[in-house]
Amino acid sequence: MNVEPITAEDLAVVAAQLGRHPRGARGIAHRCRCGLPDVVETAPFLADGTPFPTLYYLTCPRAAAAIGRLEASGVMREMTERLRRDEALAAAYRAAHEDYLARRNRLGRIPGDPGVGGMPGRVKCLHALVAHSLAVGPGVNPFGDEALAMLDDWGRRGPCVDVGRVHA
Repeated sequence: MNVEPITAEDLAVVAAQLGRHPRGARGIAHRCRCGLPDVVETAPFLADGTPFPTLYYLTCPRAAAAIGRLEASGVMREMTERLRRDEALAAAYRAAHEDYLARRNRLGRIPGDPGVGGMPGRVKCLHALVAHSLAVGPGVNPFGDEALAMLDDWGRRGPCVDVGRVHA
C-alpha cells in the first residue's frame, strides 16, 4: 500500500464528494477505478489537536451509499455473531485491528489506542472496515474484504463528482 501525496485537485474532489472540506486529510490511500480518490488517509490529530482515530476515511458518496444499504440490511449483526462463534475469524479480525493501530501509530499515537469500526470485538461501521481494506489491500481485514465482495462496483458508472465543476 502506497499512500499518494494529496494535491490541491484531490482536496477539491474530496470536498465535492463529502460536501465539506475534509478534516485532517494527509494523503490518498486508494483511488476508484475512475481515478478519483475514494479513501483518504487522515492524520491522527486534527489541526486543533483533537484526536481523530479514523486513519482511512471513505470519501466516495456512491461507495458510502452502497455500504449504508448493506449496513441497513443487518449484515453487521450477523458478522458480529460469527465473530463470537469462530475463533479463527476472531483472530483474523484482531490482527486487522492491530494492523490498523500500527499504521495509525506510525503517524502519532492517540491516548488509549481507540479502535475503529468496532474492532476488535464487534462490527460497528462497515464504512471504516471497507476503507481499511481498500487502503491496505485484500487479506488484512476479513470483514472489510467480505463487505467489499457484497457491494456492486460503484466506479463502473464513472466519476461520482463532475470533475469539470471541481476547482482546486
